[in-house]
Amino acid sequence: MKNIKYINLRFFLLLGLGIFAISSCERGLSDDVEFATFPPNGDVFLDAFSAGLDYFPFVDAGADPEAFSVDTEEVFDGDASMRFDVPAFGNGFVGATFNTTVKRDLSGFDALTFYAKASQAASINAIGFGISGETNNQFQVTANNLAVSTRWEKYVIPIPDATKLSSETGLFWLAEGASFDGDEGGYILWFDEIKFEKLGTVAQPRPAIFSGQDLSEQAFIGSNLAVSGLTQTFNLGDGSNQTVVTAPSYYDFESSDNTVAIVNELGQIAVVGSGTATISAILAGVRAEGSLEITSSGTLQAAPAPTRPQADVKSIFSDAYVNDTESNFSPGFGGSTTETSIVSLNGDAIASYTNNNFTGIIFNNTVDASGLTFLHVDVYVQQSGTEVGLQIRDIGANQTIETDVNTGFPIGDDKDLRVDLTGLTVGQWTSFDIPLNGDIATQKNNLGALILVGGPNFILDNIYFYTE
Repeated sequence: MKNIKYINLRFFLLLGLGIFAISSCERGLSDDVEFATFPPNGDVFLDAFSAGLDYFPFVDAGADPEAFSVDTEEVFDGDASMRFDVPAFGNGFVGATFNTTVKRDLSGFDALTFYAKASQAASINAIGFGISGETNNQFQVTANNLAVSTRWEKYVIPIPDATKLSSETGLFWLAEGASFDGDEGGYILWFDEIKFEKLGTVAQPRPAIFSGQDLSEQAFIGSNLAVSGLTQTFNLGDGSNQTVVTAPSYYDFESSDNTVAIVNELGQIAVVGSGTATISAILAGVRAEGSLEITSSGTLQAAPAPTRPQADVKSIFSDAYVNDTESNFSPGFGGSTTETSIVSLNGDAIASYTNNNFTGIIFNNTVDASGLTFLHVDVYVQQSGTEVGLQIRDIGANQTIETDVNTGFPIGDDKDLRVDLTGLTVGQWTSFDIPLNGDIATQKNNLGALILVGGPNFILDNIYFYTE
């Protein structure tokens, strides 16, 4: 096999949670400036890199810079293809962007296309275009879980709104790797004939925000929210539908009442007054499915500031401390109706729960609370009669949540502690200090989750374990 290695370590990118960020500089421009036009060149990689193109691996995020090469034997057409050796679990991942120093005008195209195959059937975690340091990924597009087979096939990633891409440098990127032992890894990916095309068969656009759902959320003056679930779906020439995740800058966002909430071009929502406002959006002239109705009750006082020293605390969620672990606040339990938002309120993060029946805070790493004696949590409610139930779960030596499907109680080597957070005062924060006693008192070295029931609407802050 003849493989030509390309490694460029002059330019590093960070990969995190599917979101990529590159620092950039902005300069003020005169109203009289004339913007340059750029070549309408859609070629990325045919038999070689197109003009100005270079390879930048996501080294800082753990990508293997040796994973990429140019293959002159396994090709779809011509003399060469791109080859990526996807490592097995625990050995990093394939992650890189291909950027050009010569800006391109891609406004005349409607899709990025390429041929791909793999040494085994696989699913590429993320692939697309638009990672650009000059624009802070302003027009990034991502196709998730793209299935590839062991034969060459053509793939189409549609452009949400080509009129936005008049000076693009981020032409192609991907991230693929084994995320757990037994996940696909240790195989080879090939790409060929990568280019932007005007197919004329990319049709029936169906943009969405908030994953197409009409949501509602309680908020307060000073709350900062974000439009999420941004996708665009097209019907392709073969009759299939292709959905891509889109950057906010493709959309035109609207607020029904700017005295209550304003939204900028990045989908960042600022609550500025009392009342109700609905956030919606348009993409390339098509109204997006989904919306967010924000009901602002005015000003929310901050939760009481914790005073315990960091040395006595293992924090789960508090701006007053360094958290002991990152956590998943939206685990997506089957049958759950809960809408969870982490909201920045005057610089302080709070966890807002709406329409809760049951949900959880799942710790990314277990917490050893064997030397700690209490769980602290601050709760805020706006409706009288609201009650919240909380379950502290120790997930045993196997560090896996095991629950009886009929009773919901832990089984195996798991233990829990269940408490009702009652006596909540409407319009005020209520603080709880819950002793770690009962069944969990002698088994709390692998705390893995907090399960939340009741409500249905409440706000949490300052969740931490501590000892006096």
